[in-house]
Amino acid sequence: MVSDTRVGYLEELEHELDLQGLVARVVRTRSGPAFLRVVNPDAASLAEDVTCAPAPETADHYFWWSWGERMHRVDDVGGAALKLLHVLKPLPREVEVP
Repeated sequence: MVSDTRVGYLEELEHELDLQGLVARVVRTRSGPAFLRVVNPDAASLAEDVTCAPAPETADHYFWWSWGERMHRVDDVGGAALKLLHVLKPLPREVEVP
């Protein structure tokens, strides 16, 4: 069972991402950890699921990318939000010159 502390961290990040224009919602499942589903509303195929857990070598909590890599520490939701904004930003289209 995921602690309320972890869900609280995810909710803080959810709020920050909402302010930045991304759609983010905490998802609680019957089995497995809660996670934050983040979607770029301008490009819905750009999405990421973020979890929250302590690092193996410490009791400090971090946000984690969906592929299991540590993303950012939980005491800096602004920094975590910037990383997600960068990753979920569509690449500019190249304009073909005739």
